[in-house]
Amino acid sequence: MASNSGSYNFKVVLLGEGCVGKTSLVLRYVEDKFNTNHVSTVQASFLNKKLNIDGKRINLAIWDTAGQEKFHALGPIYYRSSNGAVLVYDITDEDSFQKVKSWVKELRKMLGADICLVIAGNKTDLEKNRHVSLEDAENYASKVGAIHFQTSAKLNKGVEDMFLTLTQKMLETVEEKEAQNAPLSRQNSQRRNVVVVDDDQVPPPPTRQCCGNS
Repeated sequence: MASNSGSYNFKVVLLGEGCVGKTSLVLRYVEDKFNTNHVSTVQASFLNKKLNIDGKRINLAIWDTAGQEKFHALGPIYYRSSNGAVLVYDITDEDSFQKVKSWVKELRKMLGADICLVIAGNKTDLEKNRHVSLEDAENYASKVGAIHFQTSAKLNKGVEDMFLTLTQKMLETVEEKEAQNAPLSRQNSQRRNVVVVDDDQVPPPPTRQCCGNS
C-alpha cells in the first residue's frame, strides 16, 4: 500500500507444493544464498527486501509458506492482505503445476483482480527432466492474467527479474487505484458545496395552455 513521501509497503506471498523451491527463491532474492540441504518450511516465515524504483521507495514483505497439504488451510491467513503472489511449481513435476492452478482459483475467488499474480516454473537447471511444457505454462498464465517466469534458484536465473516485474505490477495497480479514487474525492468535495433544496419547496406547476373550442 502507498504511504506518504513516495514510499510503498507491499506484501507478497509464495504459494505452491512442498519441495518446489519457494524458500530457495526467497533466500536467493533477498540474501543471494542457495543451500542444497534446505529444510522444508514448517509454517511460514517472512523476509524484507527494500527497493527503489523511479525514485519510489518500496518495502517488500515476502511471506514464504509451507507447501505440505496439512498447512493448506492456513493459506488464507497469509494471503488475505497480499498485494502480490508468486505461485511456484517444479518444471519436473506435473502435479505441482496442477496445484498452482488450484491456488490461482482460490486467490481469484478470494481477492479478485486486486492481487498481482506471477507463476514461476522453478528448477530450470533440471531442464532434461522437464514434465511441464513451457508453452502450456505460458498459455495458462496469460489465460488467468498472471505473468509466467522460468527460474532457477540454484543458478540464480530469472529470480531478480521475476520479483522486480511483480513489484512494478503492484506499483502500477496501486497507482491506477489512486488515480481512480482521486476524481471521486474531488467530486465529494464539490458535492459539499452544492446547495440542497428542501423537499417542501415544490417547484411551481408548468403553465397550462388550454385550447378553447372556437
